[in-house]
Parts: sequence; structure tokens; C-alpha cells
Amino acid sequence: MATEKASARTTSTAGGRLPDGTPRLHIDSLLDDRAVHVIVCCGSGGVGKTTVAASLALRAAERGRKVCVMTIDPAKRLAQSMGLTELDNTPRAVNGVIPCDGANSGRLDAMMLDMKRTFDEIVQSHQDTERAQAILDNPFYQALSSSFAGTQEYMAMEKLGQLRNAAATTGQWDLIVVDTPPSRSALDFLDAPQRLGSFLDGRLMRLLAAPARGAGKLTGKIVTVGFTVVTGTITKVIGAQVLKDLQLFVASFDAMFGGFRERAEATYRQLQAPDTRFIVVAAPDRDALREASYFVERLATEQMPLSGLVLNRVATVPLPQLTRETAIAGADRLDEAGEHAVVSGMLRLHADKMQLAKSQRRMAERFCSAHPSVAVATAAALPGDVHDLDGLREVGQALAND
Repeated sequence: MATEKASARTTSTAGGRLPDGTPRLHIDSLLDDRAVHVIVCCGSGGVGKTTVAASLALRAAERGRKVCVMTIDPAKRLAQSMGLTELDNTPRAVNGVIPCDGANSGRLDAMMLDMKRTFDEIVQSHQDTERAQAILDNPFYQALSSSFAGTQEYMAMEKLGQLRNAAATTGQWDLIVVDTPPSRSALDFLDAPQRLGSFLDGRLMRLLAAPARGAGKLTGKIVTVGFTVVTGTITKVIGAQVLKDLQLFVASFDAMFGGFRERAEATYRQLQAPDTRFIVVAAPDRDALREASYFVERLATEQMPLSGLVLNRVATVPLPQLTRETAIAGADRLDEAGEHAVVSGMLRLHADKMQLAKSQRRMAERFCSAHPSVAVATAAALPGDVHDLDGLREVGQALAND
């Protein structure tokens, strides 16, 4: 475990230091550990999870692992950075993987979750052709598979289960890196199966499915009376055809629900297994680190194996010995003299970066003080977006060298 191998140290970041004794997240030790088969990158939106996940996947491949990285972010950054024209629901080989010195030749595949296609594949694999097509054409299924809250996260769990099964059966991959959805709620990825299950197993859904499920003679009469009352009311509100579509959807889908729940529970248990690791990704600001704290605490409650925190987009200061006060004083003197406007501007820019670094350092120190056992790796903010494999290598190298 990376956290078990973490050593006490003083971590440099943002031109300053995190508290003494903050454990280091050894990225290369984590990636090289052949007992680790799944790495899940989680965090709030806008902190660079996609870039970190892709960087870790590329570095692992170049260190000899057979890697599949799955992004659930609808943005196209991952495809662009890996030189692919597009990503879809099928893992595609990434060209340009360069083995590190002494490393065996690894491989890297990448995919982007298509939640509707994943849902369709599940339906098609668990029903005969005619029934599957009836489900796929049903307007309620189309709405559920495309836009129901939690469907994306649930299908991410389904796809992860499929990839793990394929890896175990074919040996195609020995490491799967997952970029979780950019959701407001920190761990929707873990909550979605229960939420979707609650919807499908709700009182109204069970009542609508009751005639198809069958019942005893007396119970059947009671159900029929209740069903007639409810459906009569619903018909007045939404119309007979809409109700018919809903009943057909529930009846067709009911037989599949047990399989959904079983697979979700199996994948959830796998996320608690010793061969899975979670990495929380955060930016060094108040909101992102507040969410990171929630992630850390929730993962501990759910007994999910946490490797540590990646503090991403950290401000760096080239001349930390030049204090903010000195830089501002120097800029003021140049402005008063009406000389060297460019130098004055550079000094003020340096003063601003020093202020940003101080603020980031203060936020990071609060997190580390609240979670002293969480290992940390940092990556400096880059001057531009990552748009190719070299940019991903730079991020991976920064994390490994921290």
C-alpha cells in the first residue's frame, strides 16, 4: 500500500512547506505494485481529475503495466491529450507509449463512458432480441438511460465491473484507472447504485410490476383492487398511453433488476478490496479541500482503501527568497522614478504569486492538520492546458518527483 510505504517528510509546495511529518504519497511505488489492479481518482469538479488519471495511467504503462484508463468526464480533453480523434465506450489503444529505462514494454488503452450504450448493452445481454428491442424502444427506458439522476455513475460502476471481468478473463490489462464523474456530491459514484435501486424498487414501481410478478389468489385480488385505483388516478393525470408505456417498461425491466442489484453490490465490494486504491484529487483552495476532506472521511467510513491526496495545480514561485513586501517596495520605487515599467510589472506579478502561494499553503496546512495520516503528492500549476502525451508525462513526473 502506498500509504503504508509513505515516509514522514516536509513537503514543499506553493513556494513553502506543508507541516513537518506530512507523509508522502509515493506515486511510483503505487503504480509499480502488481497487487494493485484498480486506481480510482475522485474529487470535486474542476480540480484536474481527468488529467491526473490520464497522467497516472500513462506513467504506469511506461513503467511496464498493461493499463486501461476510463474517463467519465464528458469533456474531450482525455482523447485530445492522448492523440486520439475520439473516445467511446470501447477501449482504444494509445500510440506513443515509451517504456522507461529498464521497464518492460507496457500498453495503454483509453475509453470514455457512454452511459446509454452501456445500459443498452446490459439490456441486450440479459434479454432475448424481441424483448430487448421492446425495452430499448420504450420512452421511459430512453429517459432513464439518458438523463435519470445517478444513471451515469451507476453505469460507470457497471463498466468498471465489465473491465475487471475482461481483465481477469483475458489478461488484457493488469491495471484499470478510473476518472470519476464531475459531480457536486462528492461520492455519487458510490451512492448511485443504491439511488437507482431505490427508484426501481420503489412503492409505485413495485405496484405497477405486481400483475406481472404474480401473487396468491387472495393477495392477487387485493393487489388488483389497489392497482385499479392507482392506475385509474394516474390515467387521469398522464393519459392511458403513457401509463401503458410505463407498465410495459416496468414489467420488462423487472426481471433484470435483480441482476442490476447483484452486480452493483459485487462492484461495490470490489471497491473495498485490497487490490483497489482511491486517490483524492484537489486544488489548493478552500472549496476543493473542503470536498477533499469529505471524500477522505467518507472513504474511511465505507472502508474504501485510500492511498492519499494529489494536490494539483499548486502555484510555484521561482524566487521564494524575494519576499512579497520587498517586491512591492521595489516596484513602487521604480514607478515613482518613472523607470523600468516592465521590471516594475514583473515585481508586482511576483508579489501576487507570493500572495497566492501563501494562501494555498495555508489551505493545504489546514487539510494536513485535520488529516495528518493522509499521504500527499503535489503537482505544480502548468502555464497552459495539457493537450498531448508530453504534457501528461510532465504531470506524472511532477507527481513522482514530489
